[in-house]
Amino acid sequence: MNALAAYQTSSGEAAQFWVLAIFAVAGALGTVLMRRSVHSALCLAGTMVILAVFYLANGAYFLGVVQIVVYTGAVMMLFLFVLMLVGITATDSLKETIKGQRWWAAACGIGFGILLMAGIGNAGLKDFNGLAAANKPGNVHGLAELIFTKYVFAFELTGALLITAAVAGMVLTHKEKTEKPLSQREQAANRVKEGTHVPPLPAPGVYARHNAVDIAGLLPDGSTSDLTVIKTLRDRGQIRDVSQEAVNDLAALENRTSAYQGRTTLPGQAQQDHQRAAAEGADKAETEKEVTK
Repeated sequence: MNALAAYQTSSGEAAQFWVLAIFAVAGALGTVLMRRSVHSALCLAGTMVILAVFYLANGAYFLGVVQIVVYTGAVMMLFLFVLMLVGITATDSLKETIKGQRWWAAACGIGFGILLMAGIGNAGLKDFNGLAAANKPGNVHGLAELIFTKYVFAFELTGALLITAAVAGMVLTHKEKTEKPLSQREQAANRVKEGTHVPPLPAPGVYARHNAVDIAGLLPDGSTSDLTVIKTLRDRGQIRDVSQEAVNDLAALENRTSAYQGRTTLPGQAQQDHQRAAAEGADKAETEKEVTK
């Protein structure tokens, strides 16, 4: 009866395996099929977390914790930092800098798959002793015994592979440019060909009391130009319009200095408009003064 129970699993364990296996396979497929490298790395991190849950469910507590802390928490974060540092995008990943590297990568992947299938095919459950017997000396002790006795050559090869990956990361960080940079003449020709803004963009708006990057500059006809504000602020809609504010401030200034300069009053409706703008400017100035206090 005990021998038969060793080959059977409970319904809860089976449900856990099949539910998490779907997400693990989906994360693995996302790692391969995602166009952005950062998204692929996040899918791989999710797959590693699910593998850690499998280890914990099978009684390998040390291996499950190491899977989360080392691989998901350290290796994957380091991988993301390298991606952000090197700046590999979807278009860069499609460029084949070394001829034939895709065929070599496909051949290595197929060979690794055949090696895995051969190892799984030779595995058997005839000598299954259960988790209690396997973890009798301790999870850490049993894992260390397998690594440094039966799988010592695989452990050394894995260490060499990790060192190669670390060296490759340093080489990629200081890699030389494979494409010749465009000259100033070529850049100007591309601008004319693409129909973009050929001359330099105008500067941001400059007023008596304002000189900020979120204020649009004025064109010769008096209208504002959105090109004077950076694209990020334009997309956010954070362009300030201070034209009316400047008019009110100017009217208030003229109202205060007209008595000293001996100016004559404006005729008709112009005088009323001027007085109304001056009053609004004066009220605003008083409000700002009170807020400042």
